[in-house]
Amino acid sequence: MKKDGTQRRRGIYLLPNLFTTSGMFCGFYAVISATNTTKDFSAAAIAIFIAMIMDSLDGRVARLTNTQSDFGVEYDSISDMLCFGVAPSLIMYQWSLSSLQGITWSKIGWLSAFIYTACAGLRLARFNTQVGVIDKKYFQGLASPAAAAVLMGFVWFWEKYKPFEKNEAVVFFSLFLTLATGLLMISNVRYYSFKDLDKNKKVSFITVVAIVLIVAGIYLYPPLVLFAGFFIYAASGPTLTILEIRRKRAKRIKEKHQNKKQAEHVIEDNPAEESESAADAGHEEAEQKNQAEQQ
Repeated sequence: MKKDGTQRRRGIYLLPNLFTTSGMFCGFYAVISATNTTKDFSAAAIAIFIAMIMDSLDGRVARLTNTQSDFGVEYDSISDMLCFGVAPSLIMYQWSLSSLQGITWSKIGWLSAFIYTACAGLRLARFNTQVGVIDKKYFQGLASPAAAAVLMGFVWFWEKYKPFEKNEAVVFFSLFLTLATGLLMISNVRYYSFKDLDKNKKVSFITVVAIVLIVAGIYLYPPLVLFAGFFIYAASGPTLTILEIRRKRAKRIKEKHQNKKQAEHVIEDNPAEESESAADAGHEEAEQKNQAEQQ
């Protein structure tokens, strides 16, 4: 508010929102590429991966230039919904899900695309409401960019290499991927976020070699490496969750067994107390029986 009582105009920061707008453009371009007459699905998939890069940069640019704002947060969420929610589902529908035959299966095709879109929206809304509350080391549910990367990686891989003719098996696998990634986004499965990595911290030689190999693989075979990498990442959440549940169950069984053995040792060490306890229990039972007969 100015001194004369007039409302001061509120502006927006240009640089970080420029990256966000660039990502939004990529998402829009991906939809156009998949739905126009040429149907260039490879270009659509590549556009989504470029949108991921833009999405990873806008927040970092805002922090580096000290230009964070509530407007930027909301604008970024809208862009994410388009790039990683609406666009991937429409591309998957145009690429394979629309090929499902029959009235029932055709409905399942577009419903699965909608379910993915709705799950992406729920995932983004939950993330926005839990900022500053959850552990930054882990994501709760599969992040929407990673879910989109699984779908677009598969599309790009198939369009690039075409290992065999696209048949019903490919279509049903696409259906599975769409539903699975959508449900994983709204699940409580934990995923490592990589946000605790310190660039100033020393790493092992094996880690450096692995990073070099991954970068080289992306350069040589980008569709294959990106799809395989994000698919493994998406599968890591449920796998680690199942292993953690089994570990906790085994730990409880072990503790129960140890407590039982400790109780047996106590009884062996104090047989007199056991006899007295048994005798007391017998007297109490007899007394209760006599009272019942008198009544």
